[in-house]
Amino acid sequence: MVGPLSGDGFCCAMEKVESLRRTQIRNQPSRGEEAFSKIVESKEEVATLRGLLKDITEGPAFKGSQRSGQFLEFIVEQSIAGNFDQLKERLIGVQLFKREPTYDTGEDAIVRVTASDVRKRLLQHYGWFGIDCAFRIDLPLGSYIPRVSRQSTAADASATVEEPPQKPDIPPENVVVPEPKSLPPVPGLLALLATEGKPKKRSSWQIWRSAAILILAVGFGWWLRSLSRPAPSSAAAHILPWSALFRSTASPHLITSDPNIDTVQGITKIDLSLSDYANHKYLPKENALTPEQIRFCKMLLAVDSSAATPDSPITAKIAAIAQTFSKKLMVQASRSFELSFLSNSDNFIFLGSPRSNPWFSLFAGALDFQFIYDPKMGSEFIRNVHPLRAEQATYVPSANGGGTGYSFAIIALVQNPDQNGEVLLLAGANGEATAAAGDFVTDLPKMSGALSSCGISSSGPVRHFEMLLRTDTMAGVPRRTEIMACHALSNLQPTASSNAPGV
Repeated sequence: MVGPLSGDGFCCAMEKVESLRRTQIRNQPSRGEEAFSKIVESKEEVATLRGLLKDITEGPAFKGSQRSGQFLEFIVEQSIAGNFDQLKERLIGVQLFKREPTYDTGEDAIVRVTASDVRKRLLQHYGWFGIDCAFRIDLPLGSYIPRVSRQSTAADASATVEEPPQKPDIPPENVVVPEPKSLPPVPGLLALLATEGKPKKRSSWQIWRSAAILILAVGFGWWLRSLSRPAPSSAAAHILPWSALFRSTASPHLITSDPNIDTVQGITKIDLSLSDYANHKYLPKENALTPEQIRFCKMLLAVDSSAATPDSPITAKIAAIAQTFSKKLMVQASRSFELSFLSNSDNFIFLGSPRSNPWFSLFAGALDFQFIYDPKMGSEFIRNVHPLRAEQATYVPSANGGGTGYSFAIIALVQNPDQNGEVLLLAGANGEATAAAGDFVTDLPKMSGALSSCGISSSGPVRHFEMLLRTDTMAGVPRRTEIMACHALSNLQPTASSNAPGV
């Protein structure tokens, strides 16, 4: 007979039991793994699933992001192979995105950002094409294990369960916004908007409104946090475009982009005119669209455009510069902006290209660098209307949003037509390029050096100008930005300094 355990012995025994219990839990397949293995059982079903995967990644919803397509292929193939233990944030970052094994997932959120983009693009795919296959692929919120559901019977659909949310692999001091859990797959687009565990079923509008409020709250917190950081040097008072925008008595306004309107134009195949955009006529005649397209477009348009914009980092940096001038930056969403707001001498900053911010077209006539949308490419490129010596007539990106390659953006300071106010345009051929333009123009030493090399001085009268930037991206993350050309704008033909880059 074994005698009673001492206090220390009892604690040691309990620790061993707890360690054994944790080991058993780790070795047990998760519900998501069991569901995937149960649904995709035969070689024929694997071939069907791979065919569906190819149709999705080569379709229009994923055409603009090679990175998101590779991410979806990677997690599905790993799941087919049964390598569910490889579908963790850090391991995906190392294997797919070639990060160092010790990289900081809190600073580099490429896996989480790409997963979020994949969920959005899957929603776009089913919005355009519905469900025309025996399987449906989803990526549950909080997990990197794909969920595959049968579409043949309700019984099959109910067999799928979702992976429990993983704890984010980030340092404690980083703030993480929890994403709402999703329901097991239900045929139909609106099922993607449902939430689980609520006593009362909420409408899709309530869900979108809650998401918008959450994103707005995070953006506002980010902005407040930026104000608590050390303000930029007073040198901003002598550097264009900030000396022109903030040193005057005019009020500064920032107009964010509207990326959802770009998506709507891609679905409808219609280039939305500024007139229709200003009058809130976003869709063509509904008989030109399928019911799924109409429903999906209306869902996109129901979202508060200020919550859909990715411009929060740029806005925070510009707000910090405005603070050095004791200026309050008034921020407004593109879709709620009105033409009458320009009929004064205030100063304005517009973010986004003509596709994501149609108000840009009001000032395009004053520019040499024009955005052109190519339907075959599914993206914009830049045409140089008045090429100077050693400049190209066109600048075509090698990568769309989320890809690896290069893209182009412009920084332009122009005058408000028929008014005394100044207008700053920050626009890229994709979201990464717009972000790169925002980073460049808010880097005071870099911007000062760029102006000097272009022969433009911030002293004396305001000089209007435009710069063409090239930014290199790795898996959708801007790595390096340089000036390709710069033009001084006036009523005369633009001239360029012999010292200007690219001239």
